[in-house]
Amino acid sequence: MIDPRTPILVGCGQITDMTSPPSSERSNVAFAAEAARLALGNTAASIGPEALGSNIDAVAVLEFFPDVSPRFASPFGRCSNPPKGVADRLHATPRQLIYTHQGGNTPQYLVNRFAEEIARGETQLVLICGAELLRSTQNARKAGLKIDHNEDPGGEPTRIGDKRFGFSDEEARHDLRAAIHFYPLLENAIRGGLKRDVASHMTAMGRLFARLAAVAQDNPLATRRDGYSAERLATISDDNRWICFPYPRLMNANAIIDQAAAVVMTSVEKAREWGIPQERWVFLHGCADGTDTWVVSERERLDASPAIRGCARVAFDMAGKTAADVAAFDLYSCFPSAVEVAMKEIGIADDDPRPISVTGGLPFFGGPGNNYVTHSIAEMMNVVRKAPGSFGMVTANGNYLTKHSAGLYSTEPTKGPWRRDDPKKLQAELDAAPRRRVETRPGGSGTIETYCITYGKAAPEKAYIIGRLDASAERFIAVGDDDPGLLADMLTNEQLGRRVAVNERGGRNVFRPI
Repeated sequence: MIDPRTPILVGCGQITDMTSPPSSERSNVAFAAEAARLALGNTAASIGPEALGSNIDAVAVLEFFPDVSPRFASPFGRCSNPPKGVADRLHATPRQLIYTHQGGNTPQYLVNRFAEEIARGETQLVLICGAELLRSTQNARKAGLKIDHNEDPGGEPTRIGDKRFGFSDEEARHDLRAAIHFYPLLENAIRGGLKRDVASHMTAMGRLFARLAAVAQDNPLATRRDGYSAERLATISDDNRWICFPYPRLMNANAIIDQAAAVVMTSVEKAREWGIPQERWVFLHGCADGTDTWVVSERERLDASPAIRGCARVAFDMAGKTAADVAAFDLYSCFPSAVEVAMKEIGIADDDPRPISVTGGLPFFGGPGNNYVTHSIAEMMNVVRKAPGSFGMVTANGNYLTKHSAGLYSTEPTKGPWRRDDPKKLQAELDAAPRRRVETRPGGSGTIETYCITYGKAAPEKAYIIGRLDASAERFIAVGDDDPGLLADMLTNEQLGRRVAVNERGGRNVFRPI
């Protein structure tokens, strides 16, 4: 007998639209509601999707990119209460209306959170959804179209998640604020730990992401289906130019897409009551949430993630499984460093033949902001339904390899009452780990621990380093002189372990090779 309060995922829906013209009718909220209708229909409930939708008592919407980043702010207006806007379109009157703060971890975090509420009998039917329209928004802006996405359905949503900036004041003082800076910094630290030169590491990154591209090639919902070879991914060309060394364009998440996804959760008891057949049920066997040292430059190691390792351990222990029991993974894949660290921390060998993505990953499937992992979970539901009894693992990552969540899925029922360890236990363990002090006024000599080089349209623009002072071994952050010769040298010669002089100039720490 399955405990009637056991939480299950019962419906999923995904949309990728690469052709529709922009319109006032399709806002982010309307697009999310489209995916929600697909998810409700996917349950195959005997009462029908409309009747099922009327029973929703919790709607959670992943924060839209235009509400997160000024860079992607929409000129066409916004909805004041996105979960209410979705609920109204479904003729639902939920008790909970949740709009998350930013973070790629939040879809899995929501599944974990609502699983607890369902198991306690507090919530009966949950809709988790999100959508992005950056492709059509960009097209509308270029065409000078007049579109109106303003909407005020009334009320205020509950905001959940960690809204702190992912960078410190010291990092921001040196213009280190964005993912396209931090993940390349992490990548070169990984390369240093593996003792690889640039050429061999580029080849390895190409091989890794070619695995994702092959999955995307066979996924009709993927936005890039060329099936890029490892050589093409690792070769700089007109359509694969440098974005921030060591990443060319095709190794970056592709955010300029129109994609929406939704999943539906309930209890075994309610699924039976509403006539949702058991072959639709997907059980959450294990889950975990944890946060690494918040500030990248303060982390003990730049090529590791104690939180990913801890989340995997907790999720596997909860399920009574190991990594060897997993048939397919979807590892968060915004950049190669995120995948490389996750594989190392979970214990997945470089030559492991199992899928490391079921979608094709953020560069090739598409990177719809905070909502990518809703697609991961939806696709993993499809994967385990097609192979009953198999197990699939989803990992989720927010900020700069900072906020982490994990889920272990299967059609095989869980045993006994569903319960998880208090996430505060893992977080206390992670918070007790050592962290590095960052010297804000360094002077003298030091050694480059990692670096990255940003690019404009055609040429390198700025070099950034994280180093250690010779005298104290404390960390420091610095930028290079605006010297084309320095940038050319850094792109030609090995920089890891290189000695530099550093001092403050013009409000920033500036380095030059010794």
